[in-house]
Amino acid sequence: MEHKAIPQDMEMLEIGSEMMTVTVLPEEGGIRLDKLLSEKLPDCTRSAVQHWMEQGRITKNGKVLRKSGKSSPGDVLTIEIPPPELLDVTPENIPLDIVYEDKDLLVVNKPKGMVVHPAPGHSNGTLVNALLYHCGDSLSGINGVIRPGIVHRIDKDTSGLLIVAKNDTAHRHLAEQIKAHTFTRLYEAVVYGKLKEDTGTIDAPIGRHPTDRKRMCVTEKNSRNAVTHYEVLSRYNGFTHVRLRLETGRTHQIRVHMAYLGHPVAGDPVYGPKKVLTALGGQCLHARVIGFIHPATGEYLEFTSELPPYFTAFLKKLT
Repeated sequence: MEHKAIPQDMEMLEIGSEMMTVTVLPEEGGIRLDKLLSEKLPDCTRSAVQHWMEQGRITKNGKVLRKSGKSSPGDVLTIEIPPPELLDVTPENIPLDIVYEDKDLLVVNKPKGMVVHPAPGHSNGTLVNALLYHCGDSLSGINGVIRPGIVHRIDKDTSGLLIVAKNDTAHRHLAEQIKAHTFTRLYEAVVYGKLKEDTGTIDAPIGRHPTDRKRMCVTEKNSRNAVTHYEVLSRYNGFTHVRLRLETGRTHQIRVHMAYLGHPVAGDPVYGPKKVLTALGGQCLHARVIGFIHPATGEYLEFTSELPPYFTAFLKKLT
């Protein structure tokens, strides 16, 4: 598939929008159009493509495409990519634990309990609020109004390392590394029970739970492939300390996969047992190591975050 910008009468477009055209190659026939476009267009998610279809921003062979269908060789798709929405998030002077920073990106050590980006019920006090104060306008806008600069995210009660892009070029390069599985993400967790094997891989697709939209689950329906590798670090009475490497990065991936394996993360109020370890204040999960190729220098950088007090205190209690 090839794509390029095409000239248009800009008076007919939303100010700041961009037009792209895509021609489906012979080997790309029979693929869902939303999937195909999300894989081929820069900085474009599948949900964004679906939203643009609903808005009438995508045409197939000159006709407006309101919902996704299958591609056919030779199809010409024209996409009006809207401009980024104006940011409506208040900068807040919240202290940040910055592990590394340069003109292109920064690596932040997020504390447990901090929400990454604004959402209903969390309009302030988030990492994005803090980043806007720290960086001003120097944040990428690829992911739009809600997550400026956020290349990937970790859950509210997961602590540890997170990378933030300061410009769209850096964001694009980092996102491509995540997509290509060359972006290093190592976590540590304490999980319930005794794992049978010292090492293993969980290869199970993850999608939205059929009845609880706030939960994810292992399912074949409307799911995406998900792969997590684990290694036992130490064993305790009723618990196991593990290291986990993400090959993919789905929502709640580690929490869902470990629960699927029968060893949910200790303290997890969503995927763990009904009797929650409330003293942990959420899941005992820490993003320990992050590694990537710097988008400007080409150098591989890797950073490690020490286990936080809540984690080490729990391990000490189990000893």
